[in-house]
Amino acid sequence: MWLSDFILVLRDSVRRGSLRIENGVIAEITDGPMPGGIEGAGRLLFPGFIDMHGDMIEQELEPRARVDFPMSVALNALDARLAASGVTTAYAAVSFSRGAREGERRSYEHTSGVIRALHAARDTCRVDHRIHARFDITFDNAVGVLERLLDDGQVDLVSLMDHTPGQGQYRNLEVHIRNKAAQQGISEAEARQLVSTTIVERSRPQDVLLQNMQSVSRMCRAHGVALASHDDDTADKVRLMADLGAVIAEFPVTRDAAQTAVDLGIMTAMGAPNAMRGQSYSGNLSAREAHAAGLLSILAADYHPAAILPAIRILSEVDPDGLAGAARLATANPAQALGLTDRGEIAVGKRADLVAVESGDRVALTLVKGEVVYSNGTVPGWQEALRTVA
Repeated sequence: MWLSDFILVLRDSVRRGSLRIENGVIAEITDGPMPGGIEGAGRLLFPGFIDMHGDMIEQELEPRARVDFPMSVALNALDARLAASGVTTAYAAVSFSRGAREGERRSYEHTSGVIRALHAARDTCRVDHRIHARFDITFDNAVGVLERLLDDGQVDLVSLMDHTPGQGQYRNLEVHIRNKAAQQGISEAEARQLVSTTIVERSRPQDVLLQNMQSVSRMCRAHGVALASHDDDTADKVRLMADLGAVIAEFPVTRDAAQTAVDLGIMTAMGAPNAMRGQSYSGNLSAREAHAAGLLSILAADYHPAAILPAIRILSEVDPDGLAGAARLATANPAQALGLTDRGEIAVGKRADLVAVESGDRVALTLVKGEVVYSNGTVPGWQEALRTVA
């Protein structure tokens, strides 16, 4: 099957041409249009976006507090949303959190159940879903649960996080208190009390935290699973994570932390919503600032996959390599960090995971392994290639 007359966003350049798909991979790339197949008419064609951190599955499973949706409903809704956003490989970020009470969204029983159910349902999906286990280093009980999940091959990426207020993402307590008051519709005095209680509940001796991190690091190495840090706010924290084997620094909250990660050869990941909006919602490092300083390696959906495409466009205006360079942030770079050698660029022999885009940052067509999994109906010839999704 030919995809004819597209503007191809290649790894290092952008040029008009066509490509042929055979058995789910790119078999040929040529200049000029080719007869038959899907007609691009000059639309942009990107490699499929690879999202290494998307929080959306938890919201789909529990759209309101204590309102539980079945996995079949939640995953189908998220799957369609990702395909329509051009995401072809998605790491669902699910969390083990010390602050969660029994039965809540991030308790270790609930989280391990979600991971197993999501893993079992992946073959029914449009896009390639993988599991990103977010491990709260203050949550001792989750160590054994995570080990069993890794032993069973249920987890594809692990990140080490600590959301105790006063450090990391929430290092500015006053901003955190104001945000919590707004989110929960309570007074700042009530929010301040909640934050103080959280600090007490989550405080752990430093040697225990280090032991938890070392245990997770050993397990990841043993199973060949990539390890990421999360919300690093100091150079010392980044150096510790590097010693533990982290290959990605997720959402560094200061420029110093991001610079240290890059100096140590660690890829940095920041949220596409941050890049699109030009600021972090929690007042931390701007993704645009990090990109301008050469400190941004990966764009992640974070909480909104539709932000990836406009974020690429915005960053392309100042990227030294233009659109090709900005696109690498959501394609080739995460593929490299996560060991996905079969995808992440438009090249012969790579998976035909592709995203056709038209004006207004609208995804027109998404293909996974050469099969159409989303179309907005505007690209001629797409009907013949449409995959039937149950």
